[in-house]
Amino acid sequence: MFRRLALLAAVVVATAPAVRANVADVRKSVFRITNTLQAPDYRAPWNPGNIGRGVGAGFLISGGRIMTNAHVISDARFIEIEREGDPKKYPAKVEFVANDCDLAVLTVLDPSFKTGLKELEFGGIPALESDVTALGYPIGGEHLSVTRGVVSRVDYQLFSHSAVDSHLAIQIDAAINPGNSGGPVVQNGKVVGVAFQGYSGDVAQNVGYMIPTPVVTRFLKDIEDGKYDKYVDIALTTFHLLNPAQRAALGLKPDGNTGILVSSVMAGGSCDGLVQRGDVLLTIDGLTIYSDSSVQIDGERVEMPEVVERKFKGDKIDFVLLRNRQEIKVTVPLKNADPYLIQAFSYGVRPRYFIYAGLVFQPLNRNLMAAYNFEDLHTRYHYNFYVIDQLFVDRPEVIVLASILPDRVNSYMNGHRGMVVDTINGKKIRRLEDVREAFDVSAPTFVVKMLGSGRPLVLQKAEVDAARDRIRNRYNLVSESYLGGEG
Repeated sequence: MFRRLALLAAVVVATAPAVRANVADVRKSVFRITNTLQAPDYRAPWNPGNIGRGVGAGFLISGGRIMTNAHVISDARFIEIEREGDPKKYPAKVEFVANDCDLAVLTVLDPSFKTGLKELEFGGIPALESDVTALGYPIGGEHLSVTRGVVSRVDYQLFSHSAVDSHLAIQIDAAINPGNSGGPVVQNGKVVGVAFQGYSGDVAQNVGYMIPTPVVTRFLKDIEDGKYDKYVDIALTTFHLLNPAQRAALGLKPDGNTGILVSSVMAGGSCDGLVQRGDVLLTIDGLTIYSDSSVQIDGERVEMPEVVERKFKGDKIDFVLLRNRQEIKVTVPLKNADPYLIQAFSYGVRPRYFIYAGLVFQPLNRNLMAAYNFEDLHTRYHYNFYVIDQLFVDRPEVIVLASILPDRVNSYMNGHRGMVVDTINGKKIRRLEDVREAFDVSAPTFVVKMLGSGRPLVLQKAEVDAARDRIRNRYNLVSESYLGGEG
């Protein structure tokens, strides 16, 4: 499994004079980034969280901006940039951050910072077995490290920062060390990638990954209008068609090598109402879809989603598909697929919660799951199969009784901790706001039913009102709720 690491070291110091000259031109434009951060506390969401510190790298790009990884500046409260050979520390601010592709753009507040520095240019995808040079600050070192590696694979990989998004990535035979993340990987004086993640030493040796320029340039193009719209998704799942008998049953040539079967279409997603379960996708934007779900782009075989990766919100793609043995053409307008976010880490976002009678209700997401690792089977089912089984149709949010602040008003309720809230006084709980509305009703008694439990929680309003100040003071509750927005 990928680990989030702060720096991509490459490998051996370059020796050829031409390579040394290219590196010398680049190194002045590579910086050390120190991030003072405050990560949210999902176990005590009313608290601001602990202060931490992280170190990474970044480099100068067009417009005097600095590119780095999103995970280098996650949950930032104060960022400082250091130039090689310059003792001054320059405060910076985050302009754009893309957690789904682990990239960010910063600007330095001091206009003199970029004086005499070269804005680095981007190159293409480096060839397999070609040399690349990585620059950064591995292990949090004070001075720039210059190392070299060989491109060993161009592949579709999971990006560990979000833990749910997969994009094109380039593997190099290099050790990965904390502190190098966000630094440029250079070939012939141009940036061909951004160092970002690798395996821990007990899994693989000298294996690291960089974000290639197609992903980087897509991010930069997306933010040209002043906002980041995130990646779009076709929001369907497919099945390889390699079995000759299955191919024949679907009307394909048994010995052919094209076409994939649509196994599900996400409700409300880009393809909903246009593509159907059981369709066979033959081409995407004129590119043949091979039966292993690959397409050929720029002479390379890549996963079919790479075609969608290069699109933007509002763009369209064209499918030729087989439905009931008849070829038809379908045009799909692309949009985001928000239900997937339940399984993605979020950053810089204040946890939402609502507390009543010491019961802490929170929306289920990856951050909350990482904090508690809930064992209740209904909760785990809703988390793991939220998208696959389209549970989001009935529950746009899955509300969990995340924790209980013990008091005599909630005694004997610990068995319900970590369970999904189904109803409160008969009101279906589909969002966190529903919890507040349910308890705002004037009623002497509140009955809270949980999924998978035949025994409800019963609260007497008079007892809850009497316990409110007691619980607030005992647990130092600055606020009993945060439903989103400001404040």
